[in-house]
Amino acid sequence: MEKDSDILLKYRAVTNKLKKRFLKKPNVAEGSEQFASLAKNLKNQECPQYAGFCCLAQARCEHTLSNAAGEAQALTDAARAFLEAELMDRELRVPGFQEHLTSSINCYSHAIRVHIESKQIALAASLCLEVGNVLRKVNRPGEAIAHYQRAAELQSQSALDCLDALNMVARCKMDTKDFEGALAVLTEMAYLAHERGGSSTTGRPIGAYCDILAKCEVTRVLLLLLLQPTPQRIRPEHAQTLEKYTWESCDSITEMYLGEDLYLLLQSVVMACQSLDLESLRALQKELWPLLDCEQNQLLHLVIQELAHPSGEGI
Repeated sequence: MEKDSDILLKYRAVTNKLKKRFLKKPNVAEGSEQFASLAKNLKNQECPQYAGFCCLAQARCEHTLSNAAGEAQALTDAARAFLEAELMDRELRVPGFQEHLTSSINCYSHAIRVHIESKQIALAASLCLEVGNVLRKVNRPGEAIAHYQRAAELQSQSALDCLDALNMVARCKMDTKDFEGALAVLTEMAYLAHERGGSSTTGRPIGAYCDILAKCEVTRVLLLLLLQPTPQRIRPEHAQTLEKYTWESCDSITEMYLGEDLYLLLQSVVMACQSLDLESLRALQKELWPLLDCEQNQLLHLVIQELAHPSGEGI
């Protein structure tokens, strides 16, 4: 591994070549290549923070050359390098102020802006998702929400991509215990899936939209059982959701994308909660466990805890 002083000398050598001199125009393209080469060598030497600075210098060169694609790529490389430095510091338990993470997020945001200005909306959206994933990885789900929401907005013309981004928003809201916020996002997802995922002949949801609707439906029911809104406070669409699971009701469309077994089990869960039958609910939990995903099983656990401790200790 090179010494810090040697790295600084190489960086300065490239920088000096780019300074304007009398009657001599600097070769910016060559400077960009040299910064890229230096960044690659530093990555190989496990010096990601220094590689990040070189990528930033490369991005400035590409901006001077009016090469938006090259600038965005260099900024993305810088963001990933600073992130790697942050994760290395965390693994080694190095004390600090998370300055590498801040640099990484700033580089991502700059790259997203460059992509949007270049009308590369899909690339901008993918980076928004990447930033959200980064923030979730470092246990900052609350900050990740805005990036996932922006990805959803950028992908509004692609329903499935938009729904994937919104799903991440809902997951982050559940991570931060904002259950009402998660319920609102999942309701929005259900409307979008119904609106954009219907068959042209029957109007009923098809393909991947059925899976999305099933996930939204189960999670929304569990959230409503957890939140226990009073009749005065419950929104009409949420009241209609719970009404589908009374003994007298049978929603054939909902049963279609949930499957008969899951629909009947969910109906039993709703009735057990309404009758405060904790023993039956615990028995149903064992049957539902393999049919639910990790987050839904956690919600069902919280529902049982809340029923066992009505004062609020369950939440």
